[in-house]
Amino acid sequence: MTNELQKAVFLDRDGTLIEEVDFLSRVEDMRLFASTAAALTRLHQAGFKLFVVTNQSGIARGYFGEADVHAIHDQLQADLGGMISGFQFCPHMPNAGCRCRKPNIGMIEASVGPSVLDIENSWMIGDKLLDIETGFNAGLRTALVRTGYGSKAADLLERRPDVIADDIGEAVDLILGRSRQPGE
Repeated sequence: MTNELQKAVFLDRDGTLIEEVDFLSRVEDMRLFASTAAALTRLHQAGFKLFVVTNQSGIARGYFGEADVHAIHDQLQADLGGMISGFQFCPHMPNAGCRCRKPNIGMIEASVGPSVLDIENSWMIGDKLLDIETGFNAGLRTALVRTGYGSKAADLLERRPDVIADDIGEAVDLILGRSRQPGE
């Protein structure tokens, strides 16, 4: 049995899918961007597996616990109709030296597991330089959204992502317009 190539989109959470809230710890403070659900539906229907990868140093700082992150992810999954194939989060401080914290690729590797990823047609979407660097480090195509911290990040880029978009909806429109079909 051979492994079939899987195309995927790795999504930052805060500032990309939901409004940026400094150290979000309560479900009731979570707000989806208006274009998030429709954008992810289009990706899902196009055959992409969707994974959320998010740095959550608030855990290490003692601001909230892992149960709070799981509750937010459970609500996000419910709000998105179960389209997310997996959630990964890094609970460590920025200087912890772990493999999971973006821009390292540990969360991407954990998401994919034994699947063989179609790198050419897989993406990392986020609103920070760390997100774009994660995509570069994993060999993925990259999209920066101007929501969250994205407007500031766009001015600081040393390496240009494949896509710069106003929000997740526009990013997905551009990604689907650029994704190649088998045999093209």
